[in-house]
Amino acid sequence: MLLAIDVGNTNTVLATFDGEILTRSWRIKTDSRHTADELALTIRGLLDGAKITGIAACSTVPAVLHELRLMFAGYYPQVPVVVVEPGVRTGVQLTYNNPREVGTDRVMNTLAAHTLYGGPTVVVDFGTSTSFDVVSARGEFLGGALAPGVEISADALAARAAQLVKVELTRPPRAVGKNTVEALQSGILYGFAGQVDGIVGRIAAEVGELRAVVATGGLAPLIVGECRTVTHHEPHLTLIGLRLVHAKNV
Repeated sequence: MLLAIDVGNTNTVLATFDGEILTRSWRIKTDSRHTADELALTIRGLLDGAKITGIAACSTVPAVLHELRLMFAGYYPQVPVVVVEPGVRTGVQLTYNNPREVGTDRVMNTLAAHTLYGGPTVVVDFGTSTSFDVVSARGEFLGGALAPGVEISADALAARAAQLVKVELTRPPRAVGKNTVEALQSGILYGFAGQVDGIVGRIAAEVGELRAVVATGGLAPLIVGECRTVTHHEPHLTLIGLRLVHAKNV
């Protein structure tokens, strides 16, 4: 059983794979103060006795990655571990000015998207930021766009405007809001859907016809139904990439 761990700035997503089959997945909050022992306690509780024979991990939070390494060494010393970092074989060529600037989660999304859908493909990851990653027909990471995430934008609006409040992120009953809550929900939902379609359209104008536009990330279910350009929704895209990179390195 392979354990895949994707540590993001807001949430950490975990899954177990039996071969190519994802058997279970979990989403927990990311806390950079957690120690290796606390991480082990949480993960072992989620696994509920499942026997782990391999681990693949990536992290955009250096403090958590440090504690994860300690946890792997202390609690899983006999288990083959692949931590995605420079030097690990991913099969993804980074055509970026400074490849070290590319988050490992974006590399995993590129690998998984090209494996599943081919290319050219755009991956739209709705996380702390909304990232648009462009995958070539040969599986290269070409670059992309980064925008403030849905929750960050909603929180900032509520914090900076005295008469606006933080609202539930859900589909409003109508586009023309009849009260402040509906108006905010409409602006957030349809505003981000329009952002996706606009940026994907500009990318397609530069790279040519796209084979797929793949949505992933925790907030994707809120937005993808309103996007005209999204063709696939794969909630476990990064975890699938981790499974693939583990197979390439073990």
